[in-house]
Amino acid sequence: MNFARFLASGFGSGLLRPAPGTIGSFVAVVLGAGMMWVWPPLLPVAAAVFYLAGLWAVTACDAVDDPGWVVVDEFVGQWIAMLPLATLSFPGLLAAFVLFRVFDIVKPGPIRTAERLGGAQGVMADDVVAGAVAALLIWMVRTGWPGLLD
Repeated sequence: MNFARFLASGFGSGLLRPAPGTIGSFVAVVLGAGMMWVWPPLLPVAAAVFYLAGLWAVTACDAVDDPGWVVVDEFVGQWIAMLPLATLSFPGLLAAFVLFRVFDIVKPGPIRTAERLGGAQGVMADDVVAGAVAALLIWMVRTGWPGLLD
């Protein structure tokens, strides 16, 4: 396996069955939680770096039709969904995971539109938007009910 495929597959997690997108998202939560524990500013930096690296990897693998094994986009979207978490907690991580997966699977409104961009941009963009929508909801819950996700 070359480096582009290794990266696009989320370090190989996208090759696992069943539900490679969900498995990739779970791996991303574990890695993201580790980043939050070590140094919280690492999470947004990793999301930005993996977004750019994902564009390259998806293009290099000619995976622009978003095959199931490509989960680098799930990593980015999941990490974006985790950004508004104030603390490392099971309820917060679970909310970020579930909300991101629901939006990524159902693809309402702007998420479906982002997917239609096509190419590597479309592969990555729908997960970025799904992560942003999940992050917005988590931020709203944290604002309206302080401590609920801590």
